[in-house]
Amino acid sequence: MVTVIILTKNEEKDLPKCLSSLGWCDDIHVLDSGSTDKTVEIAHTHGAFVSYNSFKSFGKQRNFALDHLSIKYDWVLFLDADELVTEAFKEAMYDAIFNAADDVAGFYCCWKMMLEDTWLKNCDNFPKWQLRLMKIGKARFKDFGHGQKETDVEGRIEYIKEPYLHYSFSKGWTQWIERHNKYSCQEAAARLYSPPPFKNIFTRHASTRNPALKSWLSRIPGWPLLRFMHAYFINFGFLEGAPGFIYCVNMAYHEFLIQIKMRELRIEKALHIAESKSPEILPGGLKANAMGSEAVLN
Repeated sequence: MVTVIILTKNEEKDLPKCLSSLGWCDDIHVLDSGSTDKTVEIAHTHGAFVSYNSFKSFGKQRNFALDHLSIKYDWVLFLDADELVTEAFKEAMYDAIFNAADDVAGFYCCWKMMLEDTWLKNCDNFPKWQLRLMKIGKARFKDFGHGQKETDVEGRIEYIKEPYLHYSFSKGWTQWIERHNKYSCQEAAARLYSPPPFKNIFTRHASTRNPALKSWLSRIPGWPLLRFMHAYFINFGFLEGAPGFIYCVNMAYHEFLIQIKMRELRIEKALHIAESKSPEILPGGLKANAMGSEAVLN
């Protein structure tokens, strides 16, 4: 009934648990982007079909999978290697597909963010939504920040409210911080140069509202501190103990990186504009005018 596609690169630590949660699926595809560990071997051991494509972005990688993999079923579930399908999510997914109207193109899904076996329900502003279950030919993906958003949707997107599990910190904080330092560059550029329309903040659909909120809130001075205060105090993240505090601090740090990189991009843009307007200094101390048609002594 459902084909599962997992994007991987060096996922030998997480992939076994992910694949073990998919015993109900007979069409699992691992799209690898150059693993140098045992990822591919593990995928073969679990009976998955393995393909390769050089990674450029999450949106492009998902589209490549849709275009080039030998997909068996009409419905595709996209997973990351650090995510697990629970029995409850599987049943909710089957029920959603069975009862889906003909004009349903896919389903937004949400996750339980797990840290040290603690569900960070409050700290992570549960639920967060992504298009993860879709009907073949009914949607595409486009890049946004370090992730992706759906585009070219033919039909409606509905919601599966039962979450799957997401172990984003399974490889340790060093790896998480290194990865999010890279992500913050992509997020800064996306939020600065291609933010969603301001009106999206007021939509009732969280999948549309949240990217707009992040983009526009990033412009507020002190936003990283406000992000911490909201998640830890207003959203009762402190009830989730030490894991909640650690998560809130690091997410505030991530927002801080995005904000200072947005500032850096603005400065670089201003310098570029200033340099393009400045007269060119020629050999011998001559200075060209803006049109380049004459020179004067400096």
